[in-house]
Amino acid sequence: MLKVEFHCHTNASKDSLTSPEDLIKAARKKGIDRLIVTDHNSIAGAQAAHSLAPGLIIVGEEILTTRGEILAAFVHEEIPARLSPMETIKRLKAQGAFISVSHPFDELREGGWEQDDLLEIIPFVDAIEVYNSRCMFPWFNSRAKEFAEKHNIAGTVGSDAHAAFELGRSLLLLEQFSSAGEMRKVVRAGVPRVRWSPPWFHLTSRYASIKKKLLRLI
Repeated sequence: MLKVEFHCHTNASKDSLTSPEDLIKAARKKGIDRLIVTDHNSIAGAQAAHSLAPGLIIVGEEILTTRGEILAAFVHEEIPARLSPMETIKRLKAQGAFISVSHPFDELREGGWEQDDLLEIIPFVDAIEVYNSRCMFPWFNSRAKEFAEKHNIAGTVGSDAHAAFELGRSLLLLEQFSSAGEMRKVVRAGVPRVRWSPPWFHLTSRYASIKKKLLRLI
């Protein structure tokens, strides 16, 4: 079984200071087998990491749509932010990406979804994120899990790590795969290993955001 991290960030995200090199070191130290790097509206960090460790890194992206955030793996062409959900999905499908939905019921994030909008897209995605370590309240994740079970859709889990020490808090154990198509075949049989990240973890991303804003002013 492969230990797969579906959701993490590098310094290509506005709210992370983690270099691709440090992310790779942390993944290897923690025994993670596949790392899907999902920066906000960018694949630059994922591509940089993939060039350093192609057997470990899968290029992904977390894309802000006009309704919520979509989480993708095996991305070859970057998708811009603030397209409609269906346009985003269309562009991802054109490149054969694996498509999930980030923290769909987290009401505290810009990337949260209204249920009607989520119902509209679920026939066209491969999974939804049923556990995100950074969700502040447990019912955000429990609602996602219940929704996935009710609508018979696969679930992914992720640490949503913005700092290297967070990496691997939530992993999905999967049978061997090497493409988006193979991932679709094995994801439903995935075994989750999840841990909640306490609220102070969010200080790392808040600090990163503030530091980057100040640097732009200098």
